[in-house]
Amino acid sequence: MRGFLASSIGVATAAALALPLALSSPARAIPSLSAVAPVAPAGSTQSLPLVPLGPSADRSPGVPGMSASPRLPETRGLTPREVKSFSLVGVVWDDAGTELFGRVQVRTRAKRTAVWSDWQDVETHNSEHAADPDSAERGTGRVRGSTAPLWVGESDGVEVRVQAEPGAGRSAARLPRGMRIELVDPGESAPAAADGKNSGPADDPADPADGDKGKPAAAPGMTMEMAEASAANLPHATLGADEIPELDKADSTADAVFAADGTLAAAAAPYVGPRPRIVTRKGWGADESLREKGFVYTRTVKAAFVHHTASGNNYACKDAPAVLRSLYRYHVLSSGWRDIGYNFAVDKCGTVYEGRAGGVTRPVLGAHTMGFNTDSMGIAVIGSHTATPPPAAAVTAIARLTAWKLGLFGVDPRAKTTLKSGGANRFPKGAKVRLNVISGHRDGFATECPGKRLYDKLPPTRTSSAKLQGRP
Repeated sequence: MRGFLASSIGVATAAALALPLALSSPARAIPSLSAVAPVAPAGSTQSLPLVPLGPSADRSPGVPGMSASPRLPETRGLTPREVKSFSLVGVVWDDAGTELFGRVQVRTRAKRTAVWSDWQDVETHNSEHAADPDSAERGTGRVRGSTAPLWVGESDGVEVRVQAEPGAGRSAARLPRGMRIELVDPGESAPAAADGKNSGPADDPADPADGDKGKPAAAPGMTMEMAEASAANLPHATLGADEIPELDKADSTADAVFAADGTLAAAAAPYVGPRPRIVTRKGWGADESLREKGFVYTRTVKAAFVHHTASGNNYACKDAPAVLRSLYRYHVLSSGWRDIGYNFAVDKCGTVYEGRAGGVTRPVLGAHTMGFNTDSMGIAVIGSHTATPPPAAAVTAIARLTAWKLGLFGVDPRAKTTLKSGGANRFPKGAKVRLNVISGHRDGFATECPGKRLYDKLPPTRTSSAKLQGRP
């Protein structure tokens, strides 16, 4: 895996000084942006160890698919209990290289009504949403095995059952070691500055009289980490902006040329699609103190992998920022990744959100498609789309986002491209694989993701994306 780390100091200050950011070069190292008015981190995570459960004793009745036979495979879980408020659940274990062969189910108690839910299945096959095997992110020693997260809404009670399933070549049905249930509270969005402004001046020079020449004024209410993440999106939005505004095709092209210091490839310029409105990390309330410092980039963007988060469809569009804050905490604190894995997210109403930090126009290295994170980007539709069709607004948003972002790199959404595998279960490391420019996760890894109903929407999405780029 090849990637390069951009200094957090360099990115934050370069952008704060409103210097154009090249689309394909590392951030420029110039003096640091100082932090002011620290913001209290949002949210919390409760991590509870799963304990052995007897084969038939103290089993709740009516658990679908769970035998009461005394010869059960290994079963762990938690009996019903009251806990602090949470909205998203997932199960993690010690070794990221160990697969969970089994069934994970949860029941939760709604905080507002005190009513317990039915048993809900949690998607167990999640290892394919991760950094590549030999990447620096994978080798930190912090990465853990994990299920997909499940959004359950505001809850204060939980019951968990995890039962191993026997399979070919496995005489003893055992569960991974160190299993824990993660209960994630997304918290509130970061509060605005005391003066009510969402952003501060991005171009006010430092006062030479303060003896600290070269340090621009920080935006009110922003920490160093917040300013760093926000600054990576200059000049496309002001420092501290909650969103990057949409642009028509002509303005998108002009904006891209300006940001690239006039070096945007001549072949790309005619085919930059209209930029969609993008809610920034500040806009959805990311706690920037959670992620690793700095940004890691790959060389270019040759492909876009489409995913679903498999976190369920039981959320309102107004709750999407809270779902993202929960996914972010789960990816970083529970799973041990450097940041949220996806480069972009799309909710059921078609709103596009900035994902992994580093700048929406740049080739930020994600952790979304094991084996093919290099030279690609990952777009996750928030929801589960194996049996449920994705909303038309979400599919349209994918077309608009890919028309713009792929256009910045001169890529035709209808074309095929060749990526080199970093190693996964479908293609060995080093294999050169021919893929659609807009592919589903399952094209690069043996997985259900992005769900059959979303995957079936990709062929017309490629056509729509190319049309938005203005291609013949």
